[in-house]
Amino acid sequence: MTHITDLTDNEKRIVQYIKKNLEAVSTMSIQTLASKTYTSHSAIVRLAKKFNYSGFKAMRQAISNDVQQNITQLNDIDANFPFSPDDSAINIAKNISDLTINAIKRTLIQVNEEELISSAKMIIDSKRLVLFAIGDTQIRARSLQSKLVKINKFAIIAEEYSDESWSAINLDKNDLAIFLSYTGNNSNYLKLLKFLKKQDVPTLLITGNPNSKLIDYADQNITIVQNEFDVFKVSTFASQMTFEYLLNTLFAIVYSKSYKQNLIKMQSNYDKLMQNDILNNATEPKKRP
Repeated sequence: MTHITDLTDNEKRIVQYIKKNLEAVSTMSIQTLASKTYTSHSAIVRLAKKFNYSGFKAMRQAISNDVQQNITQLNDIDANFPFSPDDSAINIAKNISDLTINAIKRTLIQVNEEELISSAKMIIDSKRLVLFAIGDTQIRARSLQSKLVKINKFAIIAEEYSDESWSAINLDKNDLAIFLSYTGNNSNYLKLLKFLKKQDVPTLLITGNPNSKLIDYADQNITIVQNEFDVFKVSTFASQMTFEYLLNTLFAIVYSKSYKQNLIKMQSNYDKLMQNDILNNATEPKKRP
């Protein structure tokens, strides 16, 4: 469409409309395209044949393929403002998709295998797990908490039942405190980490700030940097994708260390749940008609 020049005025108008509305034309009928461009069916068919297509349907399929290719092609998206008010819904969806993939790839490039293995071992060896996280990050912590239950590893969110400080005070060397802080500037976490270090309580820190003072007091840290500002942004897209990906990865490593046993345990628990449902249904009083 860009390079062919011997076009009539009608054909130029059709081409101009198609180039501006690729997504819409990819699912449009020939009647609708003719109406939108104030042309005829025959003019559209002649144009398609000029482009070496058998007809409009073949040309529309090529347009659809082009749209799909554009959608799946990765773009470098601003992590702080990944969309604008002028973007269409599908463009916003593509931008968030690109941002997600890019954030995970940036994480994978920076992650260190020894740090992952060491962090997973700390989780496996711990008697009790306490997760320190606030705001959006606490949602990711709760997701890990839910997964760990399925392999008989029970974690609590520090603020769930009491003050963070009380949760920290009751920990000992057999436990593990996991701190999630992308900015790494939480002054209360710094106090808690200093205290836990004195008490010989193992600690794991996941942050996005390589200059965080928290790193100095954590026994193990995983630091992943994203192109995300601390405050001036639409949302915490990239940092939360990082936390979700890292915590899922750690859980998968922990699970893999006792893979067969975890599968057997899962099957056993499933069977117990099914038997319990049967018993409940059997003892439930019948309702009168």
